[in-house]
Amino acid sequence: MTLMGFDRMSDVDRAVEQALGANRRTRAVPLEGYRRGEHYFVVADVPGTDPADVDVRVERNVVTITVHRRPTFGPDDVLLIDERPRGEFVRQLFLGDSLDSSKLSADFRNGVLTLHVPVDESSKPRRVDITSAPSDREGHAVAVGTDAEVKGDL
Repeated sequence: MTLMGFDRMSDVDRAVEQALGANRRTRAVPLEGYRRGEHYFVVADVPGTDPADVDVRVERNVVTITVHRRPTFGPDDVLLIDERPRGEFVRQLFLGDSLDSSKLSADFRNGVLTLHVPVDESSKPRRVDITSAPSDREGHAVAVGTDAEVKGDL
């Protein structure tokens, strides 16, 4: 019984690529990023990996995602086809100053890594209270703490 039929020329091309290392080139972790309200989300596809093989590190405003994908076959298995990428995959993200990297959190479910980055409180819009100086009956500002009166149009 055959696992599947193979095109002999494709098999030869694939074998040459693997021998030359072309099939093992570095690949980036595919990402999706979006903002929802006061939070940013980054979603990374890391299928076929265990959560223990995924590392997320933050240093200042740089987030580094490192993924190790190991082969599923063992040393005594007879390898029939080998097209799945494996090895170490690294992706770096640069966070803007308006994001709070100290509160970054990560979740891993079904081969999908989700990073949650809140907007820094100091970057959120805020209402500024307006103060006013006391004025006399004619609308002129009065200096506080002295008897001197400041005259001028307001």
